[in-house]
Amino acid sequence: MKRILVIAESTDIDNSSGAKANMALIKNLIKVGYLVKVCHYSRKEVEIEGAESISILENRKSLLFFLSRVERYFRYLFGISLNPKIEKNTGFSFTLKNDRNSIIAALKEEKNFESAWVLTLSQGGSFRPHHALLRMPEWHHKWIAYIHDPYPMHWYPKPYTWKEAGYKLKQRFMEEIADKCKYAAFPSLYLKEWMGSNYQAYLEKGIVIPHQLNKEIEKTPSEKVKIDPSEFTVLHAGNFLQARQPNGLIDGFKKFVSKKPDARVKLIHIGPAPHYKEYLEKEAKDETRIEVFCESHPFNEVLWLQDKATINIIIEAKAEFSPFLPGKFPHCIAAGKPILLLGPPKSEARRLLGEDYPYYSEIDDAEHIAILLEDLYLKWEQGEIRIDFSEIENYLSSAHLKEMIEGL
Repeated sequence: MKRILVIAESTDIDNSSGAKANMALIKNLIKVGYLVKVCHYSRKEVEIEGAESISILENRKSLLFFLSRVERYFRYLFGISLNPKIEKNTGFSFTLKNDRNSIIAALKEEKNFESAWVLTLSQGGSFRPHHALLRMPEWHHKWIAYIHDPYPMHWYPKPYTWKEAGYKLKQRFMEEIADKCKYAAFPSLYLKEWMGSNYQAYLEKGIVIPHQLNKEIEKTPSEKVKIDPSEFTVLHAGNFLQARQPNGLIDGFKKFVSKKPDARVKLIHIGPAPHYKEYLEKEAKDETRIEVFCESHPFNEVLWLQDKATINIIIEAKAEFSPFLPGKFPHCIAAGKPILLLGPPKSEARRLLGEDYPYYSEIDDAEHIAILLEDLYLKWEQGEIRIDFSEIENYLSSAHLKEMIEGL
């Protein structure tokens, strides 16, 4: 049985979309028969059925830990962050470096698990497991470095690009990953190509392992959010980041319901919306068929809601291009309901759904969004709202994952 050592920043599925994707990938590795050991930095015990799970502890006795707390208390007392200056000179914060060293110390103890591959999984923009593996050259020949998003920030596509403190050092860090790893894995073809356009080694070593579809995750009914099966329910589950603007969706929905004043329809948003909370709550107050819950929900409840909704929405930033594969894409595919895709003309989600996929619009085209909602509603009324995602399901499946790993 082939052994795989997974080093994950987090496997806590309620922590972030990255952690959800990490766990889905781990579960599918187990499902296809690999012997998996997971060392994770979730800061809590996480049981993983079928795998040995080791929670890495933070070293709280090091000089770096002490310096990180000095910075934190200084920020708390004086409202001034020293991290920009620290990162400008050294690339990364004291906290990140202490976390890296904590992971390295734990991995040095793993001497009885001779794995065929070492897979690093991160979240957000931290890449802590990757920092650790760079300092462990004895594993570079079997290192699969999973790159879930573009990094550093000046390597992001518009509209996200900006230069962080220490951006040159952060860029060199990503170049070192490409230089030292055996393979660089990406959740999307477009992300592999995008990172390769910034650094050629990512094209040469790049492989695509998409976010995984796992239908075995337990689903729990939501106590707060109700879905009536007799209603046409349009659900957006996810964060409204600043570049993911809800205005086009809200205006499109209002145009749609103005033509169907007696229709039993509802638009539900669940998830944080720090830049749009006030706007969304005002719209929900003015239009009773809009409900918003601008807070995080347990992952198991979100999956249940996606299964019960009539339509699931994926919203990406207003842009010409998006190399991301949204973390919730597999969940929406698994739900088996039509997806209303709102995003750039060129994106990984649209590539997988197909250029001729009928339920696509740019995020600010309220007129087109209204037309698509009306078309979906009429099909739902007639009982014809069916869609075949079988080809995509296969691409996101554990069987395809095994083909990928066996082909390395």
